[in-house]
Amino acid sequence: MSAMRHRPMAPPGNGAGAGAAGEHGDSDDNNFTDDESSPLTHDIYGGSQRTIQETKGWDVFRDPPIKIETGSTANQECLELTIKILKIFAYVITFIIVLTGGVIAKGTMLFMTSQIRKDKKMEYCNKDLGRDKNFVVRLPEEERVAWIWAILIAYALPEIGALIRSARICFFKTFKVPKTGHFLFAWLMESLNTVGMALLMFVVLPQIDAIQGAMLTNCLCVIPGIFGLLSRTSKEGKRFVKVIIDLAAVAAQVTGLVIWPLLENRRELWVIPVACVMISCGWWENYVSPQSPLGLVRALGRIKDEMRYTRYFCHMFFSIWKILLFFTFTLLIYWAQGDEPGNLFAMYGDAFGPHKIIVYELPAGLGGVLPDTLESANIDTVDVDAAYNTVVYVLLLQIFGAYLCYIFGKFACKILIQGFSYAFPVSLTVPLSVSFLIAACGIRIDDPCFFHDTIPDYLFFTSPSNFRFNNFVTEQMAWAWILWLLSQTWIALHIWTPKCERLATTEKLFVRPMYSSLLIDQSMALNRRRDDQADVKTEDLSEIEKEKGDEYYETISVHTDRSSAPNKPSIKSSDNITRIYSCATMWHETKDEMIEFLKSIMRMDEDQCARRVAQKYLRVLDPDYYEFETHIFFDDAFEISDHSDDDIQCNRFVKLLIGTMDEAASEIHQTTIRLRPPKKYPTPYGGRLVWTLPGKTKFITHLKDKDRIRHRKRWSQVMYMYYLLGHRLMELPISVDRKDAIAENTYLLTLDGDIDFKPNAVTLLVDLMKKNKNLGAACGRIHPVGSGPMVWYQLFEYAIGHWLQKATEHMIGCVLCSPGCFSLFRGKALMDDNVMKKYTTRSDEARHYVQYDQGEDRWLCTLLLQRGYRVEYSAASDAYTHCPEGFNEFYNQRRRWVPSTIANIMDLLADAKRTIKINDNISLLYIFYQMMLMGGTILGPGTIFLMLVGAFVAAFRIDNWTSFHYNIVPILAFMFICFTCKSNIQLFVAQVLSTAYALIMMAVIVGTALQLGEDGIGSPSAIFLISMVGSFFIAACLHPQEFWCITCGLIYLLSIPSMYLLLILYSIINLNVVSWGTREVVAKKTKKELEAEKKAAEEAKKRVKQKSMLSFLQSGIGDNGDEEGSVEFSLAGLFRCIFCTHGKTSDEKQQLTSIAESLDTIKQRMDTIESAVDPHGHHATRHGRRRTTSSGSKDHHLLTSVAEKSGDESDESDSDTSAEPKQERDFLTNPYWIEDPDVRKGEVDFLSSSEIQFWKDLIDQYLYPIDNDPVEQARIAKDLKELRDSSVFAFFMINALFVLIVFLLQLNKDNIHVKWPFGVRTNITYDESTQEVHISKEYLQLEPIGLVFVFFFALILVIQFTAMLFHRFGTISHILASTELNFCKKKSEDLTQDQLIDKHAVEIVKNLQRLQGIDGDYDNDSGSGPDRIARRKTIQNLEKARQPRRQIGTLDVAFKKRFLKLTADAENNPATPILTRRLTMRAETIRALEVRKNSVMAERRKSAMQTLGAKNEYGITTGAPINNNGNLPNQRSGRISNAGISIKDVFNVNGGPGEQIYGSNGGGTINQGYEHVIDEDGDGNSLRLTTRNPHPHPHPQVSWGQNTNPGNNSGRL
Repeated sequence: MSAMRHRPMAPPGNGAGAGAAGEHGDSDDNNFTDDESSPLTHDIYGGSQRTIQETKGWDVFRDPPIKIETGSTANQECLELTIKILKIFAYVITFIIVLTGGVIAKGTMLFMTSQIRKDKKMEYCNKDLGRDKNFVVRLPEEERVAWIWAILIAYALPEIGALIRSARICFFKTFKVPKTGHFLFAWLMESLNTVGMALLMFVVLPQIDAIQGAMLTNCLCVIPGIFGLLSRTSKEGKRFVKVIIDLAAVAAQVTGLVIWPLLENRRELWVIPVACVMISCGWWENYVSPQSPLGLVRALGRIKDEMRYTRYFCHMFFSIWKILLFFTFTLLIYWAQGDEPGNLFAMYGDAFGPHKIIVYELPAGLGGVLPDTLESANIDTVDVDAAYNTVVYVLLLQIFGAYLCYIFGKFACKILIQGFSYAFPVSLTVPLSVSFLIAACGIRIDDPCFFHDTIPDYLFFTSPSNFRFNNFVTEQMAWAWILWLLSQTWIALHIWTPKCERLATTEKLFVRPMYSSLLIDQSMALNRRRDDQADVKTEDLSEIEKEKGDEYYETISVHTDRSSAPNKPSIKSSDNITRIYSCATMWHETKDEMIEFLKSIMRMDEDQCARRVAQKYLRVLDPDYYEFETHIFFDDAFEISDHSDDDIQCNRFVKLLIGTMDEAASEIHQTTIRLRPPKKYPTPYGGRLVWTLPGKTKFITHLKDKDRIRHRKRWSQVMYMYYLLGHRLMELPISVDRKDAIAENTYLLTLDGDIDFKPNAVTLLVDLMKKNKNLGAACGRIHPVGSGPMVWYQLFEYAIGHWLQKATEHMIGCVLCSPGCFSLFRGKALMDDNVMKKYTTRSDEARHYVQYDQGEDRWLCTLLLQRGYRVEYSAASDAYTHCPEGFNEFYNQRRRWVPSTIANIMDLLADAKRTIKINDNISLLYIFYQMMLMGGTILGPGTIFLMLVGAFVAAFRIDNWTSFHYNIVPILAFMFICFTCKSNIQLFVAQVLSTAYALIMMAVIVGTALQLGEDGIGSPSAIFLISMVGSFFIAACLHPQEFWCITCGLIYLLSIPSMYLLLILYSIINLNVVSWGTREVVAKKTKKELEAEKKAAEEAKKRVKQKSMLSFLQSGIGDNGDEEGSVEFSLAGLFRCIFCTHGKTSDEKQQLTSIAESLDTIKQRMDTIESAVDPHGHHATRHGRRRTTSSGSKDHHLLTSVAEKSGDESDESDSDTSAEPKQERDFLTNPYWIEDPDVRKGEVDFLSSSEIQFWKDLIDQYLYPIDNDPVEQARIAKDLKELRDSSVFAFFMINALFVLIVFLLQLNKDNIHVKWPFGVRTNITYDESTQEVHISKEYLQLEPIGLVFVFFFALILVIQFTAMLFHRFGTISHILASTELNFCKKKSEDLTQDQLIDKHAVEIVKNLQRLQGIDGDYDNDSGSGPDRIARRKTIQNLEKARQPRRQIGTLDVAFKKRFLKLTADAENNPATPILTRRLTMRAETIRALEVRKNSVMAERRKSAMQTLGAKNEYGITTGAPINNNGNLPNQRSGRISNAGISIKDVFNVNGGPGEQIYGSNGGGTINQGYEHVIDEDGDGNSLRLTTRNPHPHPHPQVSWGQNTNPGNNSGRL
């Protein structure tokens, strides 16, 4: 928008200040108003501008809107309750599995290390050997070797997983090679971690008991603690306290390393500090920061930043190296302990096979004390068989325990239950392990046979010597261990305060690609990524607003992923805000469809307003905040006006939209609302209507004139892409980095004009976008809406298509089609090369019409895929759309879809090699899957035909050839009709055949069931049918809210021949028909067009007559079309017979009329010649419906020849030649449609010159209307027919060959077949004569092609079913992540009131901003019960409705009115509203809200007072540009002092009585040359200057205050 706009002055009472006092009449309002985009109660919204209405006493009865719950608003309470119960289960089950897995992994690791101590001796159970004796066992070397290998395998498996993951990403996606120095440093740290792990496992832990070992694992955080300490910056809050605690934590860690070496004085224990420090090096990366005050740590932080991109490349080598290094150090340690390393290999077979365990019997004199040596000759030995499988079981427990702990821990982080189900169990792992070990060791020492039936008696944890629980506190360093545990908890404190978004990727959650199985809890705590981005505090919002300049965005998303792009100083916080432009295309929607769409937009408007107001007034930060704007592109929005063919008016569909706006708003807000009439703009493409909705979001309708701009849906999409992403983004005067950030966070929500959805559905799609920056588009689950059998069929079809097909595409590759009715596209992806630009390609070839225009949304997704972007599907994002309810409309819709789908998939397959190379998400396997589906689609008719042939044979007991003839005849007849007859006849025949086939299919189903009964459950048909039905049923059970869709499966089965045979044939044979086929209506025609049609019909009649013999004999007699006969007779007027017909002779009057028409034609041509000769004369130009070159064909010049003009204008209607003077019209200044009373009396405004130029250039470049060139149209029609013929021939031949081969093989099945191994029939016969029993087996026979086809479809079914299961898990995770529980994290009573408000801020605002009841609306309660009805205050409510009042129509004003009345003193102020049923409105909660209210008011008062200083020349509270150049104007000498201004008027600069004129009330003057205009684009803090109306209004101008001094004019702008 330019800074200067010309428009008529607003009439009195409708200006900026009119009626404002009524809104701010309360004393509190005087000190509190909105400083954002001007409140809708002033100037740009008429909600409270209406004059006070007096209601007549007899007409007070009301019909308020009733809330109807359908589609997206259907009652979801049961589903929501189910989801909440599921989330509770998720909390509990995840907590249990993470804790159990961690304890099992920790315990089994200590169990394994306990068995590898050299010469380990332990007491053996005497239960089986002699109750009165004592036994001791020493583990043989074979046993030790087995446990060493178990530790090696347990360590190596996660590293192998990291290797596979890294290789997959590097080979199938992209990678970056690191700098050599960075690679070597990371390699050194990983090597140190590996060596330390080997020392800990094979040296330290075998030398200490299991309880000490568990405690020691809490001392592995030295390096992370030190780096975390050194990374603290001065910007952190309470830095000094944190540094002190850091020092204490590091000190506690260090004491853990030296306490046992010092106390026990064993040399081998000095390996402990070395091993622990080396292990802690592995987590260095998570604790260094590029913002550290120390240069060394900053350098490490830079390496960390690079590792984000090079990690998988590095870990491809690190994983292999770490396995080899760990194995090498295992051998070295084994050798250093005096053993032969070769034993690890030589004894491998014996270690994992049968071997003996030697048990020593102790002499009675020892009294149970274990001797130092067992080689004495007087000690008896017993050989016991080893339970050699135990090591395998323990290893499997360790592997699965660690893996489940990691997987479910990651799941907890993804669905935002990290505190309870991740951090808590991870922190509890060691304490619980220690507790179990203390109990187990104490029991084992007291009773060696306690675990006799559970654990082999020769295996157990290394227990403390002479262990007694009473001595544990002193001897086992329990108190010191508590310090170590607390220090680890402090160093890993970040796991308790996660900041990641929903469904965050593994890379965002964890630093290293996999976990450490042997130290699972430390790995989970220290490897969980720390979110170093600090929270933006609510008190910093005002500072952010200052930085943003003229932008009014209220907050930033604290969850913006900054990892993909380093922080750039030029990028502002507001650039990362989510911006959603909903872009809908409309054409001929019905009223019900429009209302559903408008209600969806109103819900988005309400939600966005609540989020904005919550941040502005309640000072909370909302991670889901977004900016929102709606654009509707109305195709063919104009028609010939009723009074003149020269003028155009909005068609009935546009008027229907205008008329339903209030109705939709009233239904959403449950009170009668009348929106202000839309602001009207003439535009180069037609026109524009702009509403401002109650939530202050813009609703912009672009009216397309098909004579000025190209129509149809694809070109509407080109319009909004170039307008929003080209003009409004790329032409911003900001840096490239800022544009890049804005484009990445700008999304286009593509909609159809009948879609129905909730804001939550959009939020879920945005979640996917935030999760993956490579995501170009995301679509939701589309539910068809309507009634009738066709809708029932589509219910099942859509369900199966989404449950199986789309879910499979999402999981194994990319979704190929994100439907245009409800999808979210990333702006940056659309702006990429070969996407937006290529999308503007004009269809010049026959193939283009099929691929580009018939399936535009699928082609757009194909372009995104070919550029490397991903397209995803979110099953949790529900949207409801009206689907075809009639057979003809359905067939015509699919006639468009089928060829375009085949064309786009073939295009993708043809370009598969390049697409695989550029797109990380598309693999060769996925291409093979799509090829299989394409083959199934092409061979579908042949398959269905063969199925019908076989079904006829089974059901009607006829032979194969008869069945073949019965089926081939109707299909060939239908193909012939499709080639020769019109569309309506084709559809009628298709309908008749579909009905017949449905009846036949019912018989076929019965026959098939009988056949299955004969063949048995093991037959191929039975297995396939049971598998298909079973997969559908399980899929329905996994989609409980859509379960009833499966009941429509019977209709789907009956319709199979119609949909997969007849519909495919109809679509392919009508490939040359490129009309839309649905929602088509008869266009209004001019008199000229009607006369032309009449003349054409007459000419056709003449041509027919001239071909007859009688007309040849009677040539020249009569030519006016009327006939009479030489012989006529009639009977009572019922009929008339004419013999020897001839034309009536023209009479004299008709001939004179013809001459007059010829003279009129000559006069018109003379006028045309005069206008061409003297173009600058006074000849009045008419608006007409002829287009100029700027909006017309690119190939025509501005000056057309006289001959062309005379040809074009010779047929003007009589009204054009009348002498009555006509108003001169220009379509960019005063087109007729603006004055149409049906378009409401809204304000008229004009586009800026830059935007007008943009539209002219865009139309000239890409969107000029395509001329109806008969030659070109004939060529295209011919090419389309040739494409149709070649496609039909190829299609027919492929299916014919397939049918022929399979049918012939079926006939010769006895000779060529494959025996089916299942469902074998066994026949037993007894021959009495020979007394022999004959047993014969009868196998089912399958022809080879049939066998291949069964496996082919079975493979597709298995792939889709498996992918559906995985996708369901992802969807449930997404739903759970988006579900809030009020009682799991903290009880409401445990939350402070501020926390309670922060948690429910949006919900509180939604209740406070409700329009229902704000104007004294009464409750139209329709409840039952004697008290409720009898006590209903009907008369009082009617009397209240009669009272005059000024209605509030804006959500922010309604919020402020309620918010200002909030007080904790409920007795003195009973008007305190109830916020929500779920929140208990205790006095403390209301008091907390009141504190926030007072805080906001104080801040605004202070901010307003600061603007009164000398630096603010005009007393404007914004830093936005106010002159044409976008800069602040130079200071003028005549500035007026602002002293003495009242606070009321300071707050009302942008919304009070003095809003219309800039300045203050204390001595300011009226600017006589300019008036205030509010920007329509949401740039609410910028003030614009526009010239006054050249025709001054008779009423005086509104002044700064009520007492303006008319003589003081020295301070003009």
